[in-house]
Amino acid sequence: MTDVDATDFSVVVYREDEAWEAEVLPVALTEDLAGLIHALRQQPSLGGTVGLVAVGDDFFVAIRLLGDEVMVFLSDVTASVDWPLAKQVLEYLDIPIPDEEELDQVLPVGDMSIFADLGLDEMELGAISGDLELYPDEMLLSIAGRIGFAAAFERAVDTVA
Repeated sequence: MTDVDATDFSVVVYREDEAWEAEVLPVALTEDLAGLIHALRQQPSLGGTVGLVAVGDDFFVAIRLLGDEVMVFLSDVTASVDWPLAKQVLEYLDIPIPDEEELDQVLPVGDMSIFADLGLDEMELGAISGDLELYPDEMLLSIAGRIGFAAAFERAVDTVA
């Protein structure tokens, strides 16, 4: 992921035989939260399943399934004005779409502790998602590195580019 590419992608990450694995999901899922959650449910994993989506240069979504629990995180609430997936995330979380006065701040929404048990606390996740110098794919790679699945994530994303 050395060159910056505005390609949208979605990746499922899971543990198999004590190792992290990652696979690219169909690009159509970058616009369909319900479809994305359904696709993640199809991938069994002992430690839960993680879905990571980067949309253009604008935002990312992280989803984690642990049993029946669905945790959702959106890196930038203002993306909901322009992007279907971000709007669907806010609807899922029952958060109103921001009005024009609120569009001047990049703020994450959702489950800030989505990866806390994997070693990425709320403060770190907030810092990564608020770093305006990084593109969404770089933010996701940073998250993957802190949790321990950067190599699997990079292999999957490299098939998209």
